[in-house]
Amino acid sequence: MSTIVLNPLRIWSDVWQHRYLLGQLIKRDVLLRYRGAMFGVLWIFLSPLFMLIIFAFVFGQIFQARWPQQDSGLPFWLLLYSGLITFNIFAETVSRAPGAVRGYPSFVKKIIFPVHILPVVPLGAALVHGAFNFLILLVALAVMGKLHGRVLLFPLLLLPALLLGLGLSWFVAAWGVFIKDMTQIVPMFVQMLMFMSPVFYPVSAVPAALRPVYHYNPLSTVIEASRAAVTGQPIAWDAWSITLVLCLAGAMLGYAFFQHSREEFADAL
Repeated sequence: MSTIVLNPLRIWSDVWQHRYLLGQLIKRDVLLRYRGAMFGVLWIFLSPLFMLIIFAFVFGQIFQARWPQQDSGLPFWLLLYSGLITFNIFAETVSRAPGAVRGYPSFVKKIIFPVHILPVVPLGAALVHGAFNFLILLVALAVMGKLHGRVLLFPLLLLPALLLGLGLSWFVAAWGVFIKDMTQIVPMFVQMLMFMSPVFYPVSAVPAALRPVYHYNPLSTVIEASRAAVTGQPIAWDAWSITLVLCLAGAMLGYAFFQHSREEFADAL
């Protein structure tokens, strides 16, 4: 049984065969978030656009901040925005995971319902928002005359972070059924992780004594690689590949833990 569960192809198949239901749940999740708002789903585009404008004004005009050892020609606020795209997809996925199963008690108690796709819904919604953030990034690069072909690698380079977020989502969603405090604990952990990841600064700016800590953080590798794609600099494919394998293993372990715990979900809810 464990051999089947820890097979990445089997895990992908288990999710893929319910792709229509998963798509409907993601669509419902995104639409419910903007229900009743004056501009509706248009906020998916407006929110990241306003955020980029604020970054450009605050960090470009007021603080006039510069990236440490900056040589890419891109302003600080755009480098910051590119890092936030990567981290925010991970953060939204994991932060909402504690309620992914607990929020659907009627689904959990149906024997035939594929409960394992519920923690995938936050990831799907995060990808929808991330796609619009990436579109705005492309427009900003084009306006500044810095758009180049390597930036198209950006979505591919996010794969380790997506796998890590999915694995943690399965793990946290299972714990969230039994421990309600997870809805408070996980967002604090994610916020702390944001400052421990090279979102606001490059790893090269970290004191040498602390850099090994950052090398153990998978998000550091992903953020640095995706930012390199934006700036047109060389991508550390070796480090990225190792991170991909480790995050894939994490996703499989998260899925195995979720499947092991799911039999007790109905009783807990």
